[in-house]
Amino acid sequence: MIEILLQIVFWLSIGALLHSYVLFPFILYVLSKNKKQNSIVYSRSDNLPDITILMSVYNEELVIENKIKSILNTSYPKERLKILIGSDASNDNTNRIVERYAKKFSGIVLYPFAERQGKPNVINKLKSYADTEIIVLTDAKVYFTEDALFQLVKHFENPEIALVGANLLNKHIAHKGISLQENAFMSREIQMKYHEGLLWGLVVGAYGACFAIRKQFLSTVPKNFLVDDFFITMQVIKKGKKAIYELNSICYENVPGVLKEEFRRKVRISTGNFQNLGRFAHMLWPPHKPIAFAFLSHKVIRWLGPILIMLSFISSAILANQNTFFFTAFAAHVIVLLLPLVDQLLKLLKVNIQVLRFITHFLSMNIALFVGLLKYFKGVKSNVWQPTQRNQ
Repeated sequence: MIEILLQIVFWLSIGALLHSYVLFPFILYVLSKNKKQNSIVYSRSDNLPDITILMSVYNEELVIENKIKSILNTSYPKERLKILIGSDASNDNTNRIVERYAKKFSGIVLYPFAERQGKPNVINKLKSYADTEIIVLTDAKVYFTEDALFQLVKHFENPEIALVGANLLNKHIAHKGISLQENAFMSREIQMKYHEGLLWGLVVGAYGACFAIRKQFLSTVPKNFLVDDFFITMQVIKKGKKAIYELNSICYENVPGVLKEEFRRKVRISTGNFQNLGRFAHMLWPPHKPIAFAFLSHKVIRWLGPILIMLSFISSAILANQNTFFFTAFAAHVIVLLLPLVDQLLKLLKVNIQVLRFITHFLSMNIALFVGLLKYFKGVKSNVWQPTQRNQ
């Protein structure tokens, strides 16, 4: 009886992981292949809506000038553009740089905060100053291409659409560190979000780096929540509106190359993910609804990935003496878990084998998920943190 239960645990764990990482992306690709993107859009000759860009910044002196330039260099009409920047107690030259541009362009307004607030709290406060129907949320380290804003905003001609995510591309991908692996992960994620939007008019969490939203659907993020973009997106879906992705709205960001820095960021995101799971678990039922299927397949199973990996490892270890298959499965687990050590040793010798690096990236991100889960159980007392140096 125990042997049967262990086999069930093993196959459910492996099956769930394969579903989330392999089967679900394939299902999305196949089912969305003949689907069309929203066609109710503004044309370039239309009277485009006024928009407000909201940014929370903290010590961004190295990137804020280029960020502002990238906004002002877009094709979107300047007379319809406002930029509200909340400086979260920056103590470098960020404020002075923003003030210099505010003198040149009246649409830029700086809101300096004397004490650290955390990005979600800054955005909560900035949105009260926005007086346009459409709001664009973006990070300082993300640069717009010329057509990025128009491609985002054009979809709001359709009254059913409340949120549109941008296509985040990466520059300067190095073959050392984890740049290549993180780029592959993000590219795949955006494609999945795009396919979800085509299929069901929903996105299981827009990237906070850049997305546009109707102000009336920009929900106030709860105190001490860490992952505001996921919360905001799920609230849009919960209220019955559509969220989609626009691949032609292109923004650029440098990908991280340092595993330690990205691990720290992923731990924080993981903690925030479990906050959101606690808030939106009810959306997993009834299971036949598209949001329930997408939420479970795309996110929840992945968030529980480290537990599923541990269950498959433990069950295969106990069953290893029973037959050759489970002995092989256990041995495979051990080998895969040891490969990151091999990767690190080769790295010291300046040898970069990308297949090994992908395994290192996958396992380290799952460890980060587990650490984040433990931090969630301990409780989150603040959403203020030191950002990773992605573009600096």
